[in-house]
Amino acid sequence: MLTLYIGIQHCELINNGEKLKIPEIEGLFYELASESRFSILQELKTKNWKMNDLARELDLTTTETFRQLQRLTEAALTKKQPEGTYTITEYGKLVLQITSPLAFLQKNKEYFLTHDVSLLPSQFIMRLDELSKAQLISGMVESTTKISLMIGEAREYMWGISPEPLMQQLEAISKEVPKGCEYRVLSPQLPKKLVNLENRTFLNPPIIMAVTEKQAALCFRLIGGKVDYASFFGEDKAFHGWVKDLFVYHWNKLDNP
Repeated sequence: MLTLYIGIQHCELINNGEKLKIPEIEGLFYELASESRFSILQELKTKNWKMNDLARELDLTTTETFRQLQRLTEAALTKKQPEGTYTITEYGKLVLQITSPLAFLQKNKEYFLTHDVSLLPSQFIMRLDELSKAQLISGMVESTTKISLMIGEAREYMWGISPEPLMQQLEAISKEVPKGCEYRVLSPQLPKKLVNLENRTFLNPPIIMAVTEKQAALCFRLIGGKVDYASFFGEDKAFHGWVKDLFVYHWNKLDNP
């Protein structure tokens, strides 16, 4: 099995227990360490750019943009097209996809020093940058209030993961669900299926979440397992899609009899 380990001081590949030295990796991370070069790659991911237009878009001088594009091209991350525009290479796309979550983690370093994401499926860890436009709400009262309002405004569906049995009986909650709305819940409670509400048993979920047709909220557990209601909250399309996909992943795995 080939595994990549990235640390603060070094990067190495482990192949069946044997360390493989890759000198080039330091150069790659050096190229990505520049804010301007990283921004250029982000822009080229969306479309091809002429150098002058890219400089104006990123508020860089033409000289600086040329220099940075030259470095990225030498690193095989970008290339110049015959018509004069620059494009990101397939290799560059892959590198950007793999490293983009690092920018999100760095931005929220203090949060992730105390919260555990290790139990997430690996495909969702690789997509963590999709949470980048969500608002991080640290206060428990503000967080729980926003989540409650979000659930109350749901008109099409509300899917949620709870770390504890719900305070109300499922039958009582079912009576309060707006007409035409569907509730799906994953919680430690025994499975039950009602007309507009279904619960599937999920013991010790690694995350707490709620997602409706408009918004999503997500809480990670503290290191050690304690529940923390500081949440990522928002209606950004990428964030909403990440939370919804994670719920579906767990829902399908917990198809209780």
